[in-house]
Parts: sequence; C-alpha cells; structure tokens
Amino acid sequence: MKDVETLLALGREIAASQDGMIRAIEDRIKVRNRNGAIVPLAANDAQKAFEAARQKKNIVLKARQMGITTWIAARFFMKTITARGVLTVQVAHTREAAEGIFRMVQRFWEHLPDEAREGPLRRSRANVGQMCFTELDSEFRIISAGDPGAGRGLSIQNLHLSEVSRWPGDAAETLAGLRAALAPTGELVIESTPNGAGGCFYEEWNRAATNGTVQHFFPWWLEPAYISAAVPEADYTDEERALAARNNLSPQQIGFRRSLESSFHGLRAQEYAEDAISCFKTSGDCCFVVDMIFKRLDELPPPLSQDDGTLFWFPPLAGKQYIVAVDTAGGGADGDYAAVQVIEREKGLQCAELKKKLNPLELARAAAKLAHSYNNAPIAVERNNHGTAVLAYLQNTEKYTSVYEQNGLPGWLTSAASKPVMIARLGALLVESPGIFYSRRLLEECRTYNNLPNGGTGAASGAHDDCVMAMAIAQAVRAEMLTRAGC
Repeated sequence: MKDVETLLALGREIAASQDGMIRAIEDRIKVRNRNGAIVPLAANDAQKAFEAARQKKNIVLKARQMGITTWIAARFFMKTITARGVLTVQVAHTREAAEGIFRMVQRFWEHLPDEAREGPLRRSRANVGQMCFTELDSEFRIISAGDPGAGRGLSIQNLHLSEVSRWPGDAAETLAGLRAALAPTGELVIESTPNGAGGCFYEEWNRAATNGTVQHFFPWWLEPAYISAAVPEADYTDEERALAARNNLSPQQIGFRRSLESSFHGLRAQEYAEDAISCFKTSGDCCFVVDMIFKRLDELPPPLSQDDGTLFWFPPLAGKQYIVAVDTAGGGADGDYAAVQVIEREKGLQCAELKKKLNPLELARAAAKLAHSYNNAPIAVERNNHGTAVLAYLQNTEKYTSVYEQNGLPGWLTSAASKPVMIARLGALLVESPGIFYSRRLLEECRTYNNLPNGGTGAASGAHDDCVMAMAIAQAVRAEMLTRAGC
C-alpha cells in the first residue's frame, strides 16, 4: 500500500473474487472488540454469509449486534481506498449513530500502515463524518437520515443505509432521494433490525423479491457470543426442542434464549430475530392489541374498487347515514399524507378510505366529493394545523354545508385531553368489532402506533398514522352523534 498503483491492484484483486474482500479486510482492518481491545477484524458467520450472497442491491434483516454494520463499513472503506473517483455514503438513523460509525471508520484509517496514511491515503479533509483522499479523488462520507436533503446532489458508488426501520420523518422519501443518487453500477445495502409490521424498512423487505434486491436474514444464533448457562435437553419446552432441532442449537444457546425472555419479554422476537416473519410482529409498545390486528389482517378481502388513492369496500346505500372524517396531516407534495375515512354511522363500518399527499384545497375537494356520494354525509375535519384551511375551502369554495361542528366551532379538535380517549375508543373497537375495519394500510398503521416515551402516542419512527387518526376522529364523532341522538 505504498503507492496508488499498489492500492488499485488490491482493488482489482478484491473485485476478482468473493474471498478477496474477506482476505483484504482481515489483513488490514482493525476494530475495537467487546472487551475494548484493538484487534484485526475477523469475519464471523453472518459476515461471511453476507459476503458470499451479496449482489449489487441488498437488504439485510438481522438480530441485534451481529456485526453487519461494521462489516459493511469495512468493505466499503476498502472499496473507497482501492479505486479512483469513488464516493461512499453511509446513512445512520441518528446523528449520534453517524458519529459512532465515523469513529469506527476513523479507526480503520488510523491503523493502516504509516506509509499508506502518509502517502497515497493521506487525507485532505477529515471533518466529522467526512474523509477525502486527494490522490485517489475518493471520499467516504457518513450522514444522518435526519439531515436536510440527505444525499441529494451526489453521485454515489457505495451506499449503506443503516437501521432504516428507525429513520425519522418520511423514511420512504429520504430513501428514494438517496437511491436516486446511487450510480447505475453502484452497490446498495439497506440494513436494519425489525421494528414492526409497517414502515419503510418492512415495505422494502417485502418488495425485495420483485425489484431484484437480495434478501439476507441473520438470526441471533449466528453470533458465537450469544450463549449462556446450558439448559438440559430434558428440560426443553416443545418450542425449544423444535427450534434446536431445526437450527442445530446448543443447550448454551437455548439458555441464552431463555435469558432474553426475562430481559426483553415480548420484544425478544424483534430484538433477537429467529425468522423473517415473527420478528416483525412484535415491536415497540403498541397502543393496540397486536394479535387482534394480525388476525384481522389475515381475514381481509380485497377492496371492491379503487380510484386514485381511494379504496372502496361498501358503496353508499339509500337511507343510510355516513360520516366522513379528515386528517390533514400537513398535506401537499412535500408534507405528510392526508387521510379521509368514510364510515357508516349506525355500526361504524369502514366503507371507503383515501390516503394521498394533497394540499388543503385538493383535500377539501376530495372530501366533498366523497361526502356528496355518501348521501351528503357530514364532514368532520381535524381543525388542528392545516385543518382551518381545509374547512375554509369546504365552506367557501366547495359550498359544502354539512360540516361537523364541535362546541359551536367547525371541525374536530384533537387535544391532549381528547386524543387519549379517541385512541382508547379505536383500540376497544379493534378488539370488540374488528370486522368493521377493512383497510390493510389502516391496520398496518395501527400495528406501528405506539405509546411514546413522553407519555403520548404516535407512529413509530419511519411509520405513518394518518389513517389511524382519521379513523379515530370518525369513530369519536360517531360516538358523539349517537350520544346526542340518545342511541
């Protein structure tokens, strides 16, 4: 590694075989191990499996602390310092995580031979999150998914997206922008632990087979350190016996699994994944009864029809009364989704649902159109945020007269007092009357709607709650109308 030509020759060797990358990393990259010592990076079983199966587009679903982030950082670092004109970008879910990854990559560089660091790999810039190698015209950059315009305007050759299930904001939009910045011949790795059956990472995992992305699943037992006091085989439960037989697990690994139950309780299946299905079913602190949601998801029929973001299950019937509820959620092309729910007033049956990015005027028109078709139903608009604009357009532009009022004011107010009651009512209906709900996207939002650390409730990171809030408003308004009518 004394000169650029030596580095480029190493790059060709790495590209020539799958084993070439493993040898290059094990010979040159050092990391801090679990005991705090600086040691050569020796590929573990999960890292070797990834290297053997990887292609240009990859998605990794894994248990905690399997070393995948470290391995991808090491292999992309090697690709960056052994080729000309390379831009590598790693995207972490938080700024703190990005800083942690950068410290690790900094350590890679610091433990290279002196002749490399002072010669062809001398850095012209080493700001927090950025290393530039002038002689190669290559760069390694680490950013946070929450950074404004993350990755826009770049031409990226190696792109690693870490812990995507926990990205803030509109994770799908951020991912789309980064993916657009990846060169056609570039390498992509999307990687995360699971975080519920919904959100950007869950959707990416499920659509991987249809877009040429290779799926990699790494269960916890691929990590050799995950062992504990042995459980005698005679004491295995039926579940443990079947799991051990399928995966050749040792009594020490079964002991570790039992220790997880006491530490993580219901989150064990998520944090220490055992298969690519059950790991998505347990996550966070869901506000609703998860088993009922999955049971209903398994029963759902397809929509009767759909039209530009609106799904229909039941057409309007003469003599029936309906309620239309609107969650504005900011709207607009750059905002969150707006959602509209249409329910039948008597039993709360979900009849139609709109979910789309709409500005206030577009949303007012869409809601009025639905309400007209459903027997001129009253429209309940959440008047928080952009709701006042939607209400103004409904009344002044659309001339819609049947607008729900609360305490003499048009619209529904979601407040610190009313929101817990709304969510509790929706949760009770999911248990008592799950058959009134027909929307898969609504139920998947329910699955990732959590109790938050601040005592409130909301969508898990990277997920949405627009359909949830619109339905919660619809059912709250229905309950109020039935109370007024003395039903």
